[in-house]
Amino acid sequence: MVLGVHRHEDDSAPSTFTRDGFTVTLWTYYQPVTSHTSPVDYAKALERLHAGMRKVDVPSPRFTDRIAEAEDIVANPRLSPELADADRVFLSSRLTSLRRAVEDRGPVEQLLHGEPHPGNVLGTKYGPLFIDLETCCRGPVEFDLAHVPEAVCEHYPNVDQGLLDECRQLVLAMVAAWRWELGDQLPNGRLFGERLLRSLREGPPWPTLDTITRRLDGL
Repeated sequence: MVLGVHRHEDDSAPSTFTRDGFTVTLWTYYQPVTSHTSPVDYAKALERLHAGMRKVDVPSPRFTDRIAEAEDIVANPRLSPELADADRVFLSSRLTSLRRAVEDRGPVEQLLHGEPHPGNVLGTKYGPLFIDLETCCRGPVEFDLAHVPEAVCEHYPNVDQGLLDECRQLVLAMVAAWRWELGDQLPNGRLFGERLLRSLREGPPWPTLDTITRRLDGL
């Protein structure tokens, strides 16, 4: 078993300890100093993260594994009993077609964060830092960018806009599937899922996740 324990940012270098069959890793705790990260700083931090991840060679799933998880939820009524039949067919079709569209482009793939949305960014005295790396996967950087606000993408270099649009749709479809999963505990998750389905049906311009969140918060 592996346990993660926070340590203060001024403590000594990270260490790993093993005792009585338990492995404990000490994770640095960074005190948040701001709740807002500018799009420029956000984009630069994500670019640095991607640059660092290109140097990491570890076994990791592909982004398609995450699509498969969403497809399983949609395909199995026992996992998504409240998803209407018409929505089930529509969502299944979109997940399949969008997976094919992204893969057919043959984009360059690398290790990614997986979900670098604003909820996974800390504003610290060292600048923006990303947390919750358990969603790491391999894929095009546009898959990560599909999770961030539009203004952030405007400051990230060399973005393939066509691929980004397809990845945005893909993320909308994946998150919609997760919101219909039995036992989902996200506050207003079902309403969020309904809005995601509506956005996919309405067509472009494709909204970002934070845009839909703001719309729900304004209700």
